Amino acid sequence: MDNTFANIAEPTGTAINTNWIAFIHQLQDDICEALEASDGKAKFIEDKWRRPEGGGGKTRVISHGNVIEKGGVNTSVVYGDVTDMMRTQLKIDGAKWFAAGLSLVIHPSNPFVPTVHCNYRMFELYNTNGDVIDRWFGGGTDLTPYYLFDEDATHFHQTYKDICDDFDASFYTNFKEECDNYFVNTHRNNERRGIGGIFYDYKKPSESKDIDFWFAFAKACGYGFISSYIPVVEKRKNTPFNEQHKYWQEIRRGRYTEFNLVHDRGTIFGLKTNGRIESILMSLPPTVRFDYNYQPVPGSEEDKLLQACLHPVEWVIAIENIDEYDWSKKVNTC
Repeated sequence: MDNTFANIAEPTGTAINTNWIAFIHQLQDDICEALEASDGKAKFIEDKWRRPEGGGGKTRVISHGNVIEKGGVNTSVVYGDVTDMMRTQLKIDGAKWFAAGLSLVIHPSNPFVPTVHCNYRMFELYNTNGDVIDRWFGGGTDLTPYYLFDEDATHFHQTYKDICDDFDASFYTNFKEECDNYFVNTHRNNERRGIGGIFYDYKKPSESKDIDFWFAFAKACGYGFISSYIPVVEKRKNTPFNEQHKYWQEIRRGRYTEFNLVHDRGTIFGLKTNGRIESILMSLPPTVRFDYNYQPVPGSEEDKLLQACLHPVEWVIAIENIDEYDWSKKVNTC
């Protein structure tokens, strides 16, 4: 796929921005290739768009595949003037802003294959002279299964713990906790939308962790998506399912929709900055259910998933024999 997209570089054209834009476009290519190979049927369709106030993006969507019912892998490079609304509602100050990132959501058709979300971004603020006055990085990847397989959850989390440990031994614990505490439907008794992963935001370069550090970390995490998610897809994509499984999937998709529309900062930022609505709402699942006061049967596989969403689990554990571990001990009910 074509990696170029003319006239969407940010105003100052700094080396970090040029390299970051090249990175997210290459990551977009590589992730799309991996997902297409796993699906085996559907192909991504690319839609290039421009934002009147500055910048644009490449939205790539996929649907009706062997595995993927609906999904998108998007990149955007956008910029503009800091408005009064941004100052008051988003607490952003300065003269101009720039944001570039990759965001994806994949909704598989098989309820035994989890939905997944991934986002890595960089944000800059400028004064009236065009000088950078603030810069930060953010991102993360999280898993939203409909039926819980402990080994899949452990593989997913272990992948990101290994990546985090290569950069800072404290990262995984801190970023997992941030993820557990961010993707929460607080209006539903603090029910998480899934089983988490890692999430970090507002990470500013410092003497000990400079721009290159955060850039390298985002790159490692971004490519970690392929090794953390694709093996799970391959393991579960041919699992037989029935209408009951699909029904539960749509109930949980409803919770996913609620979070994205009510709480997600990325969605709110896009709507407040006149973002492209089709790209912003690409994250929503194709079909959902909002049954009144639906409750799974206690002790069922559906309830097992719900309990993990209500009580975040420590999926990475230091034990000698994982096959003999009592998984019920992993639930943190604090």
